[in-house]
Order: sequence, then structure tokens, then C-alpha cells
Amino acid sequence: MKIEQIYTGCLAQGAYYIESNGEAAIIDPLREVSPYIKKAAQDNAKIKYIFETHFHADFVSGHVTLSKQTGTPIVYGPLANPAFDAIIAEDNQEFKIGDISIIALHTPGHTMESTTYLLKDENGKDHAIFSGDTLFLGDVGRPDLAQKAGDITKEDLAGFLFDTLGNQKQMNYALRADMTKEEFIAEVTDGLLPPPQYFPLNVKMNKEGYDDIDEVLKRGTKALSPNAFEVLANETGAIVLDVRHQSEFVKGHIPRSIFIGIDGGFAPWVGALIADVEQPILIVADKDRVEETVTRLSRVGFDNTLGYLEGGYEAWEAAGKETDTIESISANEFKNRMEANTIPVFDVRKEGEFLKSHLPTAHFTPLDYLNQHLAEFPNEETFYVHCAGGYRSVIAASILKSRGIHNLVDVAGGFGAIKKSGIPVTDEVCPSTLKK
Repeated sequence: MKIEQIYTGCLAQGAYYIESNGEAAIIDPLREVSPYIKKAAQDNAKIKYIFETHFHADFVSGHVTLSKQTGTPIVYGPLANPAFDAIIAEDNQEFKIGDISIIALHTPGHTMESTTYLLKDENGKDHAIFSGDTLFLGDVGRPDLAQKAGDITKEDLAGFLFDTLGNQKQMNYALRADMTKEEFIAEVTDGLLPPPQYFPLNVKMNKEGYDDIDEVLKRGTKALSPNAFEVLANETGAIVLDVRHQSEFVKGHIPRSIFIGIDGGFAPWVGALIADVEQPILIVADKDRVEETVTRLSRVGFDNTLGYLEGGYEAWEAAGKETDTIESISANEFKNRMEANTIPVFDVRKEGEFLKSHLPTAHFTPLDYLNQHLAEFPNEETFYVHCAGGYRSVIAASILKSRGIHNLVDVAGGFGAIKKSGIPVTDEVCPSTLKK
């Protein structure tokens, strides 16, 4: 028996390849499926089943493409209703893979169709479970990301989740022995922020199907001259997405382009900030990273990439096209300006980071919800933007400039550099203690 996890860090997503005696199963495959096909070929194995734990919201699974390319059936748990052919397993239904077996255990709560797969070895002994997002080490899945049907609420789902869970009671806060069902529901629903807008769109794609990844790559990796790039942007209303490093973007970029660097938390930030998976996108990237960019966009459902700028930003500049920059200063220069004048500062980190410690005069405008804070930024007075390390503040600056707000300065190095410069910040506290 072979079990291999294929983990994608930027999505915090784990797919699994399981092989026994010439037969294989894949659990929650990623959008690009060639690695699974190659692994099976290397093992002289046939992929017998594709198991899906639920309709994922945070990424687009590769189940449809993998099934199409291999003829392998897709398996969902009870209550799933995909728009394509699939095996809808009954609770406790057994699936044989070589000398081992996988049992489908219906575990609703994260979503109504959520199913955990129990792996039994060749001796029939319980070996592992694959729980999707139902159960984590030390935590449980949030109950508000499912595609809602009828009058099901997050409290209803939390109740189903309570009834489902039965392990880790000694280690998991959510499963302590003295917790009542009502306390559990209150605990797992407390403080939940609205899920990103792209989540239900990913659920829809996972449920109804999508274009093959090869088609997406063919469209998205089309080379466009600066003139063709500009014409297509104007004709289609495409977002120009610049994925270079933030240090390059601040020095020069296409006006109104959005920066989300490929070397940061790329795909989740694209999903959270662009939101609409149908939005046309044109890419500015180094040539050797174009295919990677299109692939990673597709993982979160952004398939409508129209091409990339041939020759990169340098070609745009050489063609005499209009350009823009962002003023970015060091933390030491920021300190000098703070000491000379009272200046407006905006912190775009997440709430937990801000609560832990921040500049006493900073306005809290988290990047996730930046569009909801646009009215708070000064119209004419120069203001300063920072995050934790310099990546998110440039994203924020690019969004603000695309909205016509140009009177901003980025603080390079973010809060980490600010603290090292000796600028006074609030004492550190544990954010969780502030709830009590």
C-alpha cells in the first residue's frame, strides 16, 4: 500500500494518491491532473476511483478533468447532487482498491454532503481517515461556506457538525467532553467573517464542471504585443494583473493595473480581491512564470485569462506607453516624517495582527475589505500605507490607485521594519484574550 500527500502550500490544500496492488484512488485532486496520471503510470496502476470529500469552496478540484482523461468514476458522499455523472455513495459504502478498502462515512456539518473516507489496510484494520475540511488537528471546519439550500443556516450546519464529530475529544478545543451542543454552535460560529465572494463560485464550478485545464492554458498563455495588449484591455474591460515582485511594481507599472505578486499568497488574494471568476484578466509577468500564473489562477476558478504582455513591463515601457509608479519609503524615512509632522497612516493587515500590536495613530483598513474603507482615505493629503512585510501594502496601493486615489506612500518592509526602526507601537497582546 502506498499513500502520498500532494500538498499545495499557497492554497493549504492536500490531495492524496493511494495505490495498492495495481489499483489507485485519488482524493480531492488539484486542478492540473497530470501528476496523478504520471504516478499511476509509474506504478503500473489503474486509477479506479476519484473521491471528493465535498464541493470545495476555496479551490477548483481536478475531478472533472481527471475523470474525462482516465474514464475513472467520481465518488461523492450522500446528499451530493453534481451536474455530471458520479457515484453518490451511501453511508458506510465500501470501495475496494487492490488489497485495501475505503469506506465512505457521511459527516455533514462543514457542508451537507461532506464525507470522510476511512482507509482500511489489507488486514481490514483502520489505517487513516481523509476528512476534507470537516476535522483538522486542533480545530474543525467552519460551517458557513456551503452552498445553502432552503433555510439551512450556519447554526444548523454547526449543529450537524456537532452530531458528526467523535474524535480528538482530549486534544481539540471544539470537542472537549463538557461542551454542550449549544456551546459548540456558539463557539464555531462566533466571529466568523463573511467568506470571500469567490467561494460560492468555486462551489458552482466543482458542482457543475468547467473547461479543461489545457484549454485554459492555451488561452491564457497567448503572447500579446504592447499594442495588442492595450487594445484587448480596452475592448474587454480586462483587469491587468501584474504578478512581479512588489519592489519592481513600485518602480514602474501599467496605470490602473493591480499588483498581486506570484511569490506571495497569490491565489487566495486574487480570489478575495478580484472575486468574480468570470472577470477577464491580462497578465504582466516574467515569461518563464506565465504558465505558472495561469495555472494558479485556474486553481481558484479564474479561467478567463486572455494572454500576457510579451516582453513584460520592459516592452511596454520601450513602446512609449503611459506608465505609473508608487512612492515607497524605508521605515527609517517613515520615522523621520512621523517625527516631523502628524501624518495619516493606514494599516492593511488582518484584524488579529492589528489587535496584537499596531501604531497608536493607525487607521485599521484590512486589505480583505479595502473597498469598504475607500471613503476613509484622504482626498488630497498624503497618507501612508503599511502591512506586515510589504507585500499586501503594495496590493492595497495598486487597488487604491486603480480607484483614482494617488496621494499615497507605501512603507517598505511593513510593520516588521517599523518596529525595528524604533517607532513606538502598542504593547503586544494575544487577540483571543480580547474576546473575553
